[in-house]
Formats: sequence, C-alpha cells, structure tokens
Amino acid sequence: MSPTPDLSAVLHHIDAELPQELDRLMALLRIPSISTDPAHARDCDAAADWLVAELASLGATAAKHPTPGHPMVVGHLPGDGPRMLFYGHYDVQPVDPLDLWDRPPFEPELQDTPKGQVIRGRGACDDKGQLMTFIAACRAWLAHHETLPMEVVFFFEGEEESGSPSLIPFLEGNKDLLKADLALICDTGLFDDRAPSIITSLRGLAGIEITLTGADRDLHSGGFGGPAANPIRILSRILAGLHDETGRVTLPGFYEGVPEVPAEQLASWEALGFDAAGFLGEVDLSELAGEDGFSALEMLWSRPTCEINGITGGYTGAGFKTVLPSQASAKISFRLVGQQDPQAILDALRSYVEAALPADVTVAFTNHGAGPASHMNTTHPAFELAREALTEEWETPAAFTGAGGSIPVAGYFQTILGIDSLLAGFGKSDDGLHSPNEKYDVESFRKGTRSWARFLGKVAG
Repeated sequence: MSPTPDLSAVLHHIDAELPQELDRLMALLRIPSISTDPAHARDCDAAADWLVAELASLGATAAKHPTPGHPMVVGHLPGDGPRMLFYGHYDVQPVDPLDLWDRPPFEPELQDTPKGQVIRGRGACDDKGQLMTFIAACRAWLAHHETLPMEVVFFFEGEEESGSPSLIPFLEGNKDLLKADLALICDTGLFDDRAPSIITSLRGLAGIEITLTGADRDLHSGGFGGPAANPIRILSRILAGLHDETGRVTLPGFYEGVPEVPAEQLASWEALGFDAAGFLGEVDLSELAGEDGFSALEMLWSRPTCEINGITGGYTGAGFKTVLPSQASAKISFRLVGQQDPQAILDALRSYVEAALPADVTVAFTNHGAGPASHMNTTHPAFELAREALTEEWETPAAFTGAGGSIPVAGYFQTILGIDSLLAGFGKSDDGLHSPNEKYDVESFRKGTRSWARFLGKVAG
C-alpha cells in the first residue's frame, strides 16, 4: 500500500477545479437519457459513450457493453489496495409534466437560491451529479498521485429508472469482470438534509396491478345501477380491507420475517434527533399515519408497508357521466423488511382478492417487479473509513442509518456477486428528483467530491 499522501493538495485541487467539474456535469445533463422512452434510445447510447470517454480521460480502460436494452458501461482503473466496484446510473426519469418546469429540463444551468447555488436540470441529483462526485474525486487524486490507493471497477447502468430489465442477466454473465471486495453506491442522500449517512439497510419492493372486470361494457347507472355489479365499489371494498384500524396490513402471513429492532439500534436512531413534525410539515402534513405504536424512523427503516399508488375506473373527465364501469384497477406496492418473501406476499394478495370477488367479476394481475430487503455487513473496514471521512468533511458525525426506499442493485450485488454495498450519497429532500425542476446543491457536489477524496486518503493511510 502506498504511503499516506498529503490530502490537502487533493482537496485544494477539488475546490480550484470546481467550475470545470460542473461544466463536465452540465455536458452529461444535456443528454436526455430517459430510459423508459424508446424515443430516447439513442440518447441513452450517447450518455454511455460520454461516460466511456470520461473514464478514458482518467486513464481507465473503459467500454460500452450492449444489452437487450440500454448499454452498460464498465471501466477499470488499477490501484494499490482493495478492489472496489463503484456503481451509478446514467439514465433519468421522464420530465412530465413539462409545463411545471421553469426552464427546459435538459438545458441545465447554475442558479442562485436562498439556500445557495444549485445546478438545475433533470438528472442533476439522480444520479448524474452523484456519480460524477466519485469521478471528480478520482481525477483530483490522480492529479497528485500516480495511482489510486485502491483498484476501481466503474459500473454505470442505463436502465435503473425503468426497472433494470438487463441488470440481472448482465451481472450473472460478467461476474469476473465485476468482481470486487465491496461495492460503492452514490445514489442516496443526507440524513435530515444536514448530516452524512451510510445506509446499511434498504427496504425491499414488490408491485402489482389488479384489474377487476364486471359487465362486458360500460353501463348506464339508471338502467343497470343496483342489479349489476360495480367493479369500482368492489375494488374499493377490497382495498379498504388491506389495513385494519391500527394501520396493520391484514394479508395472512404478511409479517412473517419482520424482525424486532434491537434496543441499542432504536436508541441510536433516537439519538439522531429526527424532527418528524418538520419532516411532515415540509409536505403540508401534521400527523403520523401508518402503524400505531411506531416512530417515523421505525416506520421508514424497519416496518413494512402496503400502499395504494393509483386507482382508475369509470368516467374521470370534466363534468359528469352516470356510467357504471366495466372495469376498475389499482396499483399496489409493498415496501418490505427483514426476511419477508416478496413472492409469498404477492401470492397472498392474489388469494385475498380472488376470495373477495362476487360471481360476475373477474380479476387480472400484472406484476411490476419484486425484490427482498437488503442488509449490509458493516464489518468490512471500508465502512468505518467512510464514516471517518464523511465526519471530517461535513463536520457532523456520520451515522449508519436505514432507508425507506429500495435500491435493488444492492441486493443483486449480494446475491449474484457476493458483495455488500457501502451506500453514501449527498442528495437533499428538496432536490426534486423524479419531479419538475430537479436540482443538486453545488455545495453538496463539492463536499461529496471531497468526501470521496478523504475516503481515498483513509484507504491509502
């Protein structure tokens, strides 16, 4: 392992070169790499080419790997020390509704706001800005040292925002290419918008759509209302029965595999001083919903959920139409924890719905993916090195936290590549990822880059 370097030169380089790094990010943000829209297939390809060239500028051996969908980018930089796999994704969410954007989403610009300077544009935070923090840190390090203090495999995906259909086959077919001691993922955020965190648990996710069909056409409610089954009314009864009066999910076996959180873990979460009232107040809410008897952080990090994400049926246009609809549908998602089995839960939902149907109503199910929860083994020394690096840069103690969301790739890295993931990101709750006017704080970009540089220094030391 190389001698402990003078980190100050690297950190000074990051600050001095910040305008140039922001220009590079802006160039990537101008590429409308919307993975879910076939009209942007060439743009996704262009973003992959851009990243290959960017990695090559660092001295990495990099290539674009075709898949049935959008290409993967894999690059390799030699170094002294452990082999790390750095993951990010270059695809972005659609921009609709376009009329809510203050400027064209793929014409990024720097803006001054009451909270500081931001870079505005689709993908600024999720995930182009975040993946560029690590590339920028590597560039700054190599400007002052011959090699990195660790071997790095860069792995950039182009389908994360559209369900990652090519990911599992690519991982299974390229285990040797992607093998590493640990994965690094920069696609998360700060805790409470103020403190750095390393996420050690992620909730799993399962999604399904149910469509009920009654009559073979929409009916006039005056002519058929009463005698004919109404799929909306039946669907409403089914959905209402998914939870009891305490907020618990009623599906048989739903809570199998949900662990009790150790008392010391609960105490550490309490010590974070999370402001639940402020958290809800930011979205104009005031009272905790969910299961009785659990704090907001427990609900987000250690409890499973069943949520109804959308309902359609009947006439929803302007004015009024006395229609008795032929069909009604709902989209339902589950956030899962511990050892909950996503497939078993989807099977339980199907059984529950089928048992609740009257004779003249049928149901069709459409699956929308399923993945278990992920839990990281933090005994790898890189976790403590990262915590030290983040604490030094942000001047606020970094914490090991959970996450309410799901990052399926972390679970796939465990099951297919056999490695855990160190998830450290620098987004904020008001960055608007997936929403109009997405932004990324310039200071978060700068400090994120410096955090990765400090981590490199810890590995070298």
